Amino acid sequence: MRILVTGAKGFVGKNLVASLKNIQEGKDTTRAIQIEDIYEYDIDSTLSELEQYCSRCDFVFQLAGVNRPDDDEEFMKGNFGFTSLLLNRLKRFENNCPIMISSSIQATLEGRYANSEYGKSKLAGEQLIFSYGDDTGAKILVYRFPNLFGKWCRPNYNSVIATFCNNIANDLPIQINDRNTELELLYIDDLISEMLDALEGKEHHCNYSGTDAVSDPNGKYCYCPVTHRQTLGSIADSLYKFSKQPKTLLMPEIPEASFEKKLYSTYLSYLPKQKVAFPLKMNIDERGSFTELLKSDKCGQVSVNISKPGITKGEHWHHSKWEFFIVVSGHGLIQERKIGTDEIVEFEVSGDKIEAVHMLPGYTHNIINLSDTQDLVTIMWANEPFDPAHPDTYFEKVVSEYE
Repeated sequence: MRILVTGAKGFVGKNLVASLKNIQEGKDTTRAIQIEDIYEYDIDSTLSELEQYCSRCDFVFQLAGVNRPDDDEEFMKGNFGFTSLLLNRLKRFENNCPIMISSSIQATLEGRYANSEYGKSKLAGEQLIFSYGDDTGAKILVYRFPNLFGKWCRPNYNSVIATFCNNIANDLPIQINDRNTELELLYIDDLISEMLDALEGKEHHCNYSGTDAVSDPNGKYCYCPVTHRQTLGSIADSLYKFSKQPKTLLMPEIPEASFEKKLYSTYLSYLPKQKVAFPLKMNIDERGSFTELLKSDKCGQVSVNISKPGITKGEHWHHSKWEFFIVVSGHGLIQERKIGTDEIVEFEVSGDKIEAVHMLPGYTHNIINLSDTQDLVTIMWANEPFDPAHPDTYFEKVVSEYE
């Protein structure tokens, strides 16, 4: 299959081309698509290149358009005009391949979009391509995009999330006129997945009720069924929480497929170089070090403990707290004794055979570095972050009282 992508250097185009190349090069084997060529057309391409691509392509993603012109008249020229140019070239070569076109929810001209010049230009482009489909029999897939967000989106342009992410990541102010303004948001990876579905003939169809897409297998339009509705205030609050994570170490909830997970990935893509790495507080003494790595409200805390040769650490127990000790380097011995008994259980541990050992509630426990020369490195997970007001940690040696 030979695929033409117009607007290939734009936000959607760049993400789509990257995914198509992964398929073409065999890096993504999840799709049943054989890609021979990817034709990338953008503003710096030539008309002769467009003609060459139109004569050969088997599928067109028409993503080219104008979003922020200096003059509103450029909307019609850039959105309707280029679509007309593209369709004329396809007609010239009698190429009736399928065409996917990116329109906008503003083309509904409903509500706050009623007088949108951008929406009018997109609607004109829709009408043009539907007529083209009627005339030629070509398969037409018209997608009305809501607000898009994700990596590689240009800030201070036409995506509020891109602007918020960029500014907060770079310690710049953001402006919110109404925290309660709600947006329908489409994540770039969800959109690209839908576009690849369309390439495989598995697109999702809909009709529109106002600005809302209503699923309909026979619908005139196409849509991505996965979107999120969020207020500007909630978006900003989440981003500020993400920005504090290097100091708090607190990882907020990011459930699978959630808006928060997608927003966090987007935010990270805007981090400046000086924030990509950040220091952690190492608690160092003559025995080695202990460093908290990550905390979670609902999934506990992860730390790393380094013990110098011959050192014993721990010698305490908990009422309710429990832990995993996972030795990743070195050679050690973990001992546990149930409080009030002389029964000791022992586990010899090594980075050569990584395993997790439970530190049981009601058992005093320790970890001993058995090496004379090598540090013992242990990843420790606790079921709750350490709370100085309620430490639930009580000193008691494992073996001394019962030797």
